[in-house]
Amino acid sequence: MLSHKKTDSVINVKVEFGEGEGKVPLDNIAKRAEAYKPKERVTYKMIKEYIEAKYGFKVHTAYIAKVKRELGLPMHDAPNAVEELKQPRKHPTAEKAEAIKDALKYFGITKRSDYKRR
Repeated sequence: MLSHKKTDSVINVKVEFGEGEGKVPLDNIAKRAEAYKPKERVTYKMIKEYIEAKYGFKVHTAYIAKVKRELGLPMHDAPNAVEELKQPRKHPTAEKAEAIKDALKYFGITKRSDYKRR
C-alpha cells in the first residue's frame, strides 16, 4: 500500500480472452507485447567481435567512438572520461572506419534524428 487513504470508488473490469464476440484475442496481445519489447543494447564488445569475425582485424573502442561521433550517433557519457588526454587521439584508417560503419548498419544503429523522443 502506498497510501493510508481509503478509495472513493472502485471500478471492476471483466475481460474475457479467446475467440468470439466481446472477447480479446490472445494473438493480438502477444503481437502488441512483442512490439513494445525493448531492443537488445549493442555494446562496443559486440561491434568489435563482429568486425574481427567478418574482416579479420581488431579495432579499438576509441575508433568506434570516433566514427559514431562523425556520424552524429548517440553517445553516452563515459564514467572514466578524463579532462585532458595524455596523447592525441589517433584516427582510424579508412578500411577500419568502413568496417565500423558496416557493423553499425548490421546492428541497426541509426542517426540521432531517427530516435523518437519519449
